Order: sequence, then C-alpha cells, then structure tokens
Amino acid sequence: MYKDIQYQGSGTNPEGVPEPTPHRESKAWMVTFTDLVSLMLTFFVMLFSMSSVKVDKWDEMIDALSTTLNPTRDPSVITSTTQFNIGTIFRKRAINLDYLASILKETMAADPLLKDAVLMRLADRLVIALPGDLLFQQGRALMTEGAQSAMFSLGGMLGNVGNRIGINGHSDPSPPAGDEYASNWELSVARAAAVANALRRAGYSDDIVAYGYSDTRFGDLPEMDEEQRSAMARRVDIVVLPTGGG
Repeated sequence: MYKDIQYQGSGTNPEGVPEPTPHRESKAWMVTFTDLVSLMLTFFVMLFSMSSVKVDKWDEMIDALSTTLNPTRDPSVITSTTQFNIGTIFRKRAINLDYLASILKETMAADPLLKDAVLMRLADRLVIALPGDLLFQQGRALMTEGAQSAMFSLGGMLGNVGNRIGINGHSDPSPPAGDEYASNWELSVARAAAVANALRRAGYSDDIVAYGYSDTRFGDLPEMDEEQRSAMARRVDIVVLPTGGG
C-alpha cells in the first residue's frame, strides 16, 4: 500500500519520523573582521605619516648600539707634552786635542813664521799664540805676505777638523802707533778679525768668534824680559775648543 508513495522531501521518512533540518554556518562575521583590519591599517599608516626621524639622532643611536654590542679597542695615541718647538742642532765631530796638538806641532815647526808661535795645551782648550809683530805691521791690522801664507797653511789644517775655534786679540799697555786706531781695544779686535778672515779664506767653514782684550791680560804673562813680554803681549791667540762646531 506504500509503494506508490513518493517522498519529495516532506521532512518525514517512510516511517513517519520527521527529519532534522540541516544547519547552515553564517559568514556575516567576516565583514566585521575586514572592517577592523582596515581600520587598524589606516591607524598605523596615519601614525607613520605623522612621525619624523632625525638622521643625526638616528646615527648616534646606531653608533651607540654598535659600540655596546661590538666594542673595539682604540689604539692609544701618544701626544706631545710640550708646546715648544725645539729645533735640532747639528754638531760636527770634534778631534781629540792631544792628537791635534801633535799634528799642529809638526806643521808649525816646518813653517818659517809659525815656528816662533807658542802651542799651549790647557785643561779645556788648545791655544796657538801667534806673535803679533810677525803677523802685522806696527800699529796696524794688515797682515804681511808671510803671515797670509802661514794662515793659509794653518787654516787648511783647521778646516779638516770639526772643533770650534775662537780668535783673541791682545796688545801691550802702550798706545797704538800711528793714528789708524784710537785705542788698543780697536786694534786688538781688528787684528783678531783679520786672523779669523784669513782662516775662513783658507778653508775653515764654521763660525769664528773674534774678541779683543786690549792689554787686560798683560798681567797674566809670566816673568820674562820686558821686551819679550811686550812682544808676547802683542799676540793673537787661536783657541781650539774640544766641542764640535756647527
């Protein structure tokens, strides 16, 4: 009796029991979620557009982080402790005075004028005392031809050593002959300068300091004949120092 009955989804099965209505899931929440994400994205875009990054502050922060996370050991630099500029002074190498005295003694003995000179080895210097009467005309500072030849030989030898030298001119207490010089001070300085110039022309290249002492050293001479003492007072001393010139 039931075979002609067709079921067309009336909600009941053949036994007459109603079938449950199927549940369909709603998609309406996705609309609200999409709106929320859009609002948040708009909010962060707005914050980014309103912010401004200072490049210098950013670089300082990067450097601070780099130093903290990756420290490096800076090399120590030695700085100058003085504000003065001290120049370098070059000194030539000086020759031993004893050795130089032995060489000068041989050279002076072979010269007809220098053989009358006195070579004195003092504690801190070597002194060559040249008689002024053999070098210069009376009362003048002009050297004779023989004196110029002798100074050329002596200057050529001193030009090969590195010692400093100085020239000291002396005189006796009597006033200078002639009217070329007003006092013994001027005469002694002029004679010392003449010997210094002769040594420079002979080959000594360093500075030479010339002094004039007039008759202030006359009392230091040893006791001797008055004529010899006066002749010794009119001398020119070449003083060789143990230090190098430059």
